[in-house]
Amino acid sequence: MASAIVDETLKVRAQVVSAGAAGTKLSRLLSEVEDSGRSLIIERRGTPTAILLSLSDYVKLAAPEPEVLRLIGEESVRNGTDQLSDDQIDQIIHAARAKRKKL
Repeated sequence: MASAIVDETLKVRAQVVSAGAAGTKLSRLLSEVEDSGRSLIIERRGTPTAILLSLSDYVKLAAPEPEVLRLIGEESVRNGTDQLSDDQIDQIIHAARAKRKKL
């Protein structure tokens, strides 16, 4: 299943390289990813196993978009949770974890 997804979507935008080639040419591949802005799919025995992408692309994937943060903030104001202290938040988290353990 993962191979099909990679074949249909990622290979269009990313170069595919074998794990052996990635190991021997890592420095060059890092420069290529940084300069071109493209990702590299690393395959082992023909199976995609990892992706090498630029730090800026990783940050885009890992960090929420400003619009998402705005919506979360608005919902917090509506729910009144924007006024909670750090201690209150910790207590809520602790209670939720304790409840989950009981289930």
